[in-house]
Formats: sequence, structure tokens, C-alpha cells
Amino acid sequence: MIARRRILSVVALALFALVPAAVRAQGEAFPNHAIRFIVPFPPAGVVDVVARMIGDKLSTKYGQPVIVENKAGAGGSIGTELVAKAPADGYTILFVGTGFTVLPSIVKGLPWSPADFRAVLGIGSVPNVVVVHPDVPAKSMAELIALAKSSPTPLSFGSPGVGSSPHLSGELLAQMAGIKLTHVPYKGQPDAVNDLLGGRLTMMPLSSALAIPLVKSGKLRALAVTSGKRTTANPELPTVAEAASLPGYEVQPFTGVFVPAKTPEPIVRKLAADMMEILAMPDVKARMAGVGMELSPQPHVEFDAVIAAEIARWAEVIRKAGIVAQ
Repeated sequence: MIARRRILSVVALALFALVPAAVRAQGEAFPNHAIRFIVPFPPAGVVDVVARMIGDKLSTKYGQPVIVENKAGAGGSIGTELVAKAPADGYTILFVGTGFTVLPSIVKGLPWSPADFRAVLGIGSVPNVVVVHPDVPAKSMAELIALAKSSPTPLSFGSPGVGSSPHLSGELLAQMAGIKLTHVPYKGQPDAVNDLLGGRLTMMPLSSALAIPLVKSGKLRALAVTSGKRTTANPELPTVAEAASLPGYEVQPFTGVFVPAKTPEPIVRKLAADMMEILAMPDVKARMAGVGMELSPQPHVEFDAVIAAEIARWAEVIRKAGIVAQ
């Protein structure tokens, strides 16, 4: 009898080992070990800062380590691919930005697809601010568009790279306003900002976290925000849509949370609910505002729909502009 029990025990353990980790996780208390937050960008960027804020709070709530790993490279593809191929058990979580909806349209042979993921939560956005050098004779979006139409050569605008939200902000403006703009890509925002400050660029849709201090110091002039509505941080700035009479113009660089597509629904719901709770904390709200984040939490089902619409919208803008990866 003892020998038979031992045999049954061994068989049971063997069968348990064959059950996928994601399925076992549904029957266990989640989480019961460390969670990885993958940020496919260098440290200190907005997405990284947001991931660390949420990670600290979630670690305290769960009593488990939440480890933020920066896996930068290839415009965010390296870290994104890592999560796409990770076990779908809720322990490997991706924090991304607008590139998630753009890269599939500009990079051929991308080693991942949006279909490899499901949304957990949309966190919010850091709108771009259209800024110009003070010497540029345009004090409004309407005047900037008029200047572009009368200029014998296209006005220049900078961005931190092909496919970035500042780049797409400029391309969308050119298409909707019927003007010609010359895009000048840089390897990062600092280089682009330096040329803008030096008067070597006409304009730039710049992240509000970087733009507003330069505007307040008088080094740049702000014309409008690219978001769909005025921001809470700078309500005096009109949107591009209203200032340029371009209904429908909207660029909102988002930060969102994703997991592998086959992650069980109960785990996704738990992560979404717990992160929503964290985003409602007063100290988190204050810290998010400090990095220019306009919080607009969106549950996973709603955010999935937003992502699908954004992918389709940018695919059309990219096609019209002839944008390809460099």
C-alpha cells in the first residue's frame, strides 16, 4: 500500500509538471513570486519613471518584489519581443508608449505583433507642445500654418527619431493643414532641442515635460498642445485642433501596460484593478503630474479598442507620408 501511494504521488507530480504555468497560476494565489516589469527604453524616461512608481506600490501591496528591467534598443522592439515570448502567466509585464502602435507600420519583419499581447491598462499621456524659436514670426498655430504656406521652402521640424510621437505630430499637421514640412530626425530629444534653441529648426512638437520649462524661461514659444483637449497642467494653451481650425487633430503619446496574449483573464483583471487603485492614490497622482503625465486610466477591454484604433490611424498617416524605418 505504501509503495502504491508513492507511485501515485510520483504520477501526480509528473502530471502537474505537464500543466502549463499560466493554468496553474489561476489556481494559486497570484502573485506568489517576483514580477518583472519590462521597459523597452533607457532609464529615466517617462515610461520608465511611471513603471517604477507603479512597481514600488505594487510590490508593497503584493508582498513580492517587482523588478523593473530596461531592455532598450531597436526603437523598443527588443524589450517588446522579450515579453511577447515570455510565459503568459502575469509575471512578465510590458510598459510601452506610442511606438507600440507605430512600429508595425514602419518596420518590415518585426519580430512581434500587437496580436501577441493583450492590454492590461492604459495609464495616460504626456502631450506634445508645438514650440518655436522666439525669432520665428508666428505667435499662433494659424500664423505658423500661414508662414508655412507662404514660405518658398518647407519649414523644418525636429524629432527624436523616425516614428516618434513628435515626428508623427508634425506629419499629421502637414497632412491635415495642407502644408509642406521638412522632418529632421535626431538620435534623441536633447540634440533636437539644442538645434531648436540655436535657431536651426523652425519648430518642434516637444514633450510637455521638456517644453514647458523652456517656454517659461523664454527660450521657446509655445503655440498649442497636440492633445484632443486642453491639459490640466497648462490650460491656457489651446489645442492644435482649435488653434489651427483642424477638427480631429490629436496626438496623445500614451503609456500603457500589456501582457502576453494568452495570459488568463482573472490575472489580467486583477492586475488592472490593482494598478487602477494605485493610480488613484494622491501621492501617485502628484508624482505623475510632476513628469507631465495626464492621467486617464482605461481598463483593459476599453484600452484594447483604443490601441486597435490607433494602429489603424497611424498606419494611414505613415502610408501617406511614406515613412520607413532608417
